[in-house]
Amino acid sequence: MTQQHISTGLVGLDKILDGLRLGDNVVWKVDSIDNYRNFVGPFVAAALADNRKLIYLRFGQHEPLLADDPRITVFNLDATEGFEPFAHRIHTIATEQGREAFYVFDCLSDLLSAWANDHMIANFFQVTCPYLFELDTIAYFALIRDRHALKTISRIRETTQLLLELLSNDGHSYIHPLKVWERHSPTMFLPHLLDGDTFTPLANSYDATNLLTAIHSRSAEISQRQLDHWHRLFLQAQTLCDLNAAPAEQAQMVEHLSRHLLGREQRILALTCAHFGLEDLLNIKSRMIGTGYIGGKAVGMLLARKILETDPDFDWLPYLEGHDSFFVGSNVFYSYIVHNGWWPLFMQQKTAAGYFVAAAELREKMLQGEFPDVIREGFHSLLEYYGQYPIIVRSSSLLEDGFGNAFAGKYESIFCPNQTSPEERYIAFEAAVRQIFASTLSEDALTYRQQRGLDQQDEQMGLLVQRVSGSYRDHYYFPELAGVGVSYNTFVWDKEMDPKAGMMRLVLGLGTRAVDRVEGDYPRIVALDAPAKQPHKGFADTRRFAQREVDLVDVNSNSLRTVPLHLLTDASLRLPLELYGVLDQETMQRLLERGRREKLWILTFDNLLTDGFFTPLMQRLLKRLESTYNYPVDIEFTINFDSKRSPRINVVQCRPLQTKGQQKRVEIPSDLAAERIAFSSEGNFMGGNISQPLAWLIWVDPITYTRLPLQQKFEVARLIGRLNKRIADRKNNPTLLLGPGRWGTSTPSLGVPISFSEISNVAAIGEVAFTSGDLMPELSYGSHFFQDLVEADIFYLALFPDSPECTFNETWMRSLPNALEGLMPASSSYKNVVKVNKVSDLGLILAADIVTQQLICYHK
Repeated sequence: MTQQHISTGLVGLDKILDGLRLGDNVVWKVDSIDNYRNFVGPFVAAALADNRKLIYLRFGQHEPLLADDPRITVFNLDATEGFEPFAHRIHTIATEQGREAFYVFDCLSDLLSAWANDHMIANFFQVTCPYLFELDTIAYFALIRDRHALKTISRIRETTQLLLELLSNDGHSYIHPLKVWERHSPTMFLPHLLDGDTFTPLANSYDATNLLTAIHSRSAEISQRQLDHWHRLFLQAQTLCDLNAAPAEQAQMVEHLSRHLLGREQRILALTCAHFGLEDLLNIKSRMIGTGYIGGKAVGMLLARKILETDPDFDWLPYLEGHDSFFVGSNVFYSYIVHNGWWPLFMQQKTAAGYFVAAAELREKMLQGEFPDVIREGFHSLLEYYGQYPIIVRSSSLLEDGFGNAFAGKYESIFCPNQTSPEERYIAFEAAVRQIFASTLSEDALTYRQQRGLDQQDEQMGLLVQRVSGSYRDHYYFPELAGVGVSYNTFVWDKEMDPKAGMMRLVLGLGTRAVDRVEGDYPRIVALDAPAKQPHKGFADTRRFAQREVDLVDVNSNSLRTVPLHLLTDASLRLPLELYGVLDQETMQRLLERGRREKLWILTFDNLLTDGFFTPLMQRLLKRLESTYNYPVDIEFTINFDSKRSPRINVVQCRPLQTKGQQKRVEIPSDLAAERIAFSSEGNFMGGNISQPLAWLIWVDPITYTRLPLQQKFEVARLIGRLNKRIADRKNNPTLLLGPGRWGTSTPSLGVPISFSEISNVAAIGEVAFTSGDLMPELSYGSHFFQDLVEADIFYLALFPDSPECTFNETWMRSLPNALEGLMPASSSYKNVVKVNKVSDLGLILAADIVTQQLICYHK
């Protein structure tokens, strides 16, 4: 089959190149936009004369290359939205325009002002041009000479079909073809002198030497030309810093760098520009692998530290632990995808049909990919720095931890104990990075983004790598204390408490037990204005709702382990348990009667919390951050103590707190007949005030649920997920979901093991205590589970039917007709377990008032 030859619009150039072919991507290296325009014009004229479909992709800051013409389709693109939206938009345009379309792109060098580094321009070219080639298009691109790193030019040369350089010397212009794919002639790759429409090859060495020597001497120094634009930018910043440039000039550079390093959210950028100086940003860059954003989690951590360090009213330095974190730039995430050839699948995932399906395939691939050599070198250097200290690799995506989007627990964070050989430590580190990258495509993360209208936004994954805060205690490594703190407490369980005082979830050991709902264990919940009060009553409940196990790093086994507290009482571990707990004399006496002498502690933290110093210090820290953010905050922290028992606080995460607050006061009916009340309670709810009419009630019968085999309990969770998609809609069909024990547990014996995506559409969720089955709610305010509920605007309640402050009309609920079989016939075998009641005609209302701590669900 004869290859179709297409004209460049210049007869002489056609002779040099033997014409263009369908599929050609043509890249011009030029000195100016006008040089590029001189070759675009004839190409466009020839294409229009040949009745070709012509598309102009306009994104540069330079003057338009083409005049308005109804025969030319123009797409205006905004490169500042980020690499992914830009590349995705062009992929979509190419798909819609179809085969054999002709394209003119604005100058690619203008993307530097939007993306700040060459590497992403090369990535863009590598993912776009093969797709255009598949569609048999012809596309014109341009690069301004000496603005790009040699590696970038090399990657573009490898990808494109034609690379043509326009040279100028002594008033003459020359075309020098550097690459012409699958075409050859004896003079094709020589420089050609332009003289009108004539292109004459420089056939003798004298002319060629004079030309190319002159061009080379005018170029920037080779060492400078090898630098990526990203690195040149930071060199300029270093120069300003070294020369102690004027404050206004430094501030301008801080703002410029922040937009390429710290993020795009205006409220966060305003805070960083107010608190970070050039030296701070240069320090971040010095501890960075790759390029791009360090992500929301890293920014929040650094910003919180800077706010405290510069507090004019209090000297925090004696109470803060330093950090030596490293950052993996978000562009590494995209480079990983491009390097492994997964971009077409990544684009497929952006479609409605492929959003979940293609994500599952790509997620599996991302667990097996390879990293570019330059990234691997950075990983090796990082691991050499930390040596055998345990580290944690934490997600730090672009959208994470911002105002309105916490992404709490949506992405992975992986502990690396680091106790093996350097080679094995490296393998484990790479596996952790892959796992975090793959977690961006988990069903929970995708559902979260979709629900919040973020499914088509640029979501780059950066990484925050931190030394695990703590100390070695024999063969264990862990911090003394860790937890979560919030500056506004919507879970007040006493009328006298002030929500503005804030609260903490406090644990011994690693903070994993504070941020997650764990099996059979409870962190200490601390209202900062009433630290001695607990949300339960009596010593029996204190024992029951206490932390029994400790998460830590086991050095000997090179693993993250959960160890029972009673195994950590050995004197060699130097744990001051007398400061953190009380002896369980009753249980110790029973053991003694059986011949076992053992000290058993119940972690209450009362001595620490009521010492008059620690609790006010933590409250002061939270309020300082809140006042600077001008918004409630949510932090994660660790605490170690020096030899004088002075706390060293490590704020490992800080983000705006997602909370609904009190909202409008709700009047709770006080004269309802008992038969009209479905349930009521004093306290034990989260999510502010509410007065919500309900359309559906879904509840899991505790007795029949506990009798199910393990696999069928998981199937109940999947059934709840299907109902969540089928009938639940907070606007049109508000649904209340009730179940025994804990929703979202990984252990079915403690509750129903749903994922967040399986309850994402309900209006309210309730956990009901079923004491005979040992299914108990966990009031998990401050945990990742709670953040999910608040961000999804899901009200939470816990019911304890055995408590005198709670009523639960189970007889009325059992009298309601079950619609499960009609809705889902295939799941009718579970109709005795899962009850689906349509209550819209009953006038069922869920109401709560945070001031009086009254909760009630009643019908007309």
